[in-house]
Amino acid sequence: MSKKILIVEDQFIEANHLRIMLQRADYTVCSVARSVEQAEEIIAAEKPDLVLLDIFLSGNRTGIDLAVQLRDANIPFIYLSANSNEQVLNAAKATHPNGFLVKPFREKDLLVALQIAVYHHENGLESQLRKETLLQTQLENITADGIPPEQKLLVIAQVLQPFISFDLMAVEFPTSTSMQQNDTLYFLRIGFNEYQVITIDGLRTICNLKAHEINRLQAVTRIASDIQFYNEKEFESVISGLSMHKIIADTFGMSAMLSLPLQPLAPKADNPLSLSFYNRRPNAFNQNQVALCHRIRPFLIVATQAMFRISTATGKISVAPPAHAVNSIFNGIIGRSPQLTAVFDLISQVAPVDTSVLITGESGTGKERIADSIHALSSRRDHPIIKVNSAALPSNLIESELFGHEKGAFTGAFEKRLGRFEQANNGTIFLDEIGDMPLETQVKLLRVLQQKEIERIGGKAPVKVNIRIIAATNRNLEKEVAEGRFRLDLYYRLNVFPIHVPSLAERREDIPLLVNHFVQVYSGKIGRKVSGISDKAMRNLLAYNWPGNIRELENVIERSVLLANSELIDQILLPAHQPMKPSEREEEVRLKTIFENERDYIIEILKKCNGRIRGVDGAAAILNIPPTTLGSKMKKLGIRRDFSI
Repeated sequence: MSKKILIVEDQFIEANHLRIMLQRADYTVCSVARSVEQAEEIIAAEKPDLVLLDIFLSGNRTGIDLAVQLRDANIPFIYLSANSNEQVLNAAKATHPNGFLVKPFREKDLLVALQIAVYHHENGLESQLRKETLLQTQLENITADGIPPEQKLLVIAQVLQPFISFDLMAVEFPTSTSMQQNDTLYFLRIGFNEYQVITIDGLRTICNLKAHEINRLQAVTRIASDIQFYNEKEFESVISGLSMHKIIADTFGMSAMLSLPLQPLAPKADNPLSLSFYNRRPNAFNQNQVALCHRIRPFLIVATQAMFRISTATGKISVAPPAHAVNSIFNGIIGRSPQLTAVFDLISQVAPVDTSVLITGESGTGKERIADSIHALSSRRDHPIIKVNSAALPSNLIESELFGHEKGAFTGAFEKRLGRFEQANNGTIFLDEIGDMPLETQVKLLRVLQQKEIERIGGKAPVKVNIRIIAATNRNLEKEVAEGRFRLDLYYRLNVFPIHVPSLAERREDIPLLVNHFVQVYSGKIGRKVSGISDKAMRNLLAYNWPGNIRELENVIERSVLLANSELIDQILLPAHQPMKPSEREEEVRLKTIFENERDYIIEILKKCNGRIRGVDGAAAILNIPPTTLGSKMKKLGIRRDFSI
C-alpha cells in the first residue's frame, strides 16, 4: 500500500511540483496545506503517514511549531527549506526530523529522502517498542523475583539507565515514615552498571555540612508535583536559590534534571516517593523521556511499593554493589571512562534488536570488540558472527566471497561455494572497513538490506537470508558520499544506529587499566614474572598521543614485557618523540598517576571527615572500605593523620 503524504507548503508552484513528483512515484498525496492551522485540520481528518514540511509558512506559526506536534503524534516528517540561518537550523534539529531537503532539489533526492525517512521511522519505532516492552518486563520482575530488598533500588537504577541517561539518581522517600533520618539515597554513576551509593549523611560529610543545615535544605527544596525536566537555563533557575538541587549541582557538576514523582507509599505520607535524575550534559532531557516516564510510572509504582513495604519493617535501606564485575558483560573491553561508558550504554540499547549498526572510529580503537559485544548480547548469540574485512578482499573476488557462486559460474569455479552472507544466516555479519567497498558491490549490499536475499554468481534464483548487519569504518562516510565514493542510500540504511568509539587520547584515564590488563596477559603468555610498571613509565604512557590507539598500546606493552629485566617495567620504548602543542604540554604536566590520584582523593576525604577514620561519618565509611584497609593504604601511600605526605 502506498504511503499517504501531506504537503505543507505555502507556495502553489512548489507544492504542485511536489505533488506531481510524488504521484509519479506512486505515492498518495492526501492534501496540501498552506499554514499550520490548515495542516492541523488535515492531520486530524486524514492521519497522513508522512509530512513534507516547509519551515516558513503563511501565518504567524512556522513548520517548526507544527513539527513538535508531529513528533508527539509519532508522524515522520521531512523539512523543506530554501534558506535557513544557524538559529533556524538549530531549532529545526531540536525537533528530530526524519530528513532535511534544501530547495531546489532533484526528484531523485526527494524519493531517496522519503525512502530513508520511512525506513528509519519504521525501524526506530519497532526498536523503541521492543525496548519499552523489555523495560516493563524488567520492572515487573523486580517485584516478582526474589531480589533482596536492599538490591531493588540498585536494579531500578540499572534498568532505567538505557532509557533515561543519568549521572546521578536521587530517591526521596516520604518524610512521615520510619525513614525520616535517612530519607534520601543517591546513586552516583561511576561506570557501566556501577554506582556509588551515598546516604544523606554521606552527602553531608562530602559537602562539609551540619545535620541541621541539610535538614533546612531539604525543607526548602521544591519537589515537582508532576513529571518535568529542566535543561540549561531552566535548571539554572531551579538551583538559583539554596536547595538540595544546588548542592548536588555544585558538588557533582550537574547541569540538567528530570523529576519523576510516583505516589504516596504510606497512608500518612505527606509527599510522594520521588525519583530525580541528574545529568552533566546541559540538554540531556526532552519531551520523549517525559512521555516514557508517564508510560512506565505504573510499573515503577508497583516495583517501589513492594520494596518499600519490606524495607520499612527494618527502618533502613542498604544497597550493595552489583554482583557481577564491572564491564564483565562486554567481552574484554577495558575501561571505566565516561566516554567508554556512553558506548556501553549504546551497546546495551541496540543489542537486543536487529537494527543495523554503523561503528565509527580511528584504527585500533576496538571496533571489532564492539561488534562482538553487540552479537554476544543479542538473541543471535547462539549463531555465528561472520567477519569480513572489506579492504582486504580482492576486487575481482569480493562478490564471490560475499554472495557465493555456483559450480561452473566462472573459470576456476569447480564446485558450489557458500558466501559469507549465507554462512552468517540466522547470525550476524560484521563488515569491517565498509568505506573501502567498491561501488558496484555497494549496490548488491543495498539489495541484501532491502530484500533480505542474495544472489550467488551463476545462480538462477535469489536465496533468502536472515542476518543482522554490523558495519565499521575509520573513514568519514559523509565525506565519501559527497565525493561520490559511497552511496547515500546505503549510508542511511547502515547508519540507523551509529556508535562512535572514542580514541585512546580521548579517554586517557583508561590507560592505567589497559596497561595493567596487557601486562597480566603477556606476562602469563611469555612466562615472565612482571607485576606492573613504574610511575615514571606510566607518566610517559599518559603523555604519549597514541595515534595507533589500543592496538599500539598493546604492542608497546607486549614488547616491554619481553624486554623487562625485573618484576617492574621501568623503561617504555615509545616511537620517536612527537612534538606537542603548548596546550598538550600543559596537559602532560597536569596528568597524575593512579597512585597520586588515589592519595589525593583519600587526603580530600580525610579533610572533610576532620581526620576521623572509623564510624558512620568516618573516611572508611565514605570510601566504602574497612578501616583496617584504609589504614594500610595510608601507610603505603605515606599519608599521616595530619593529612601531610
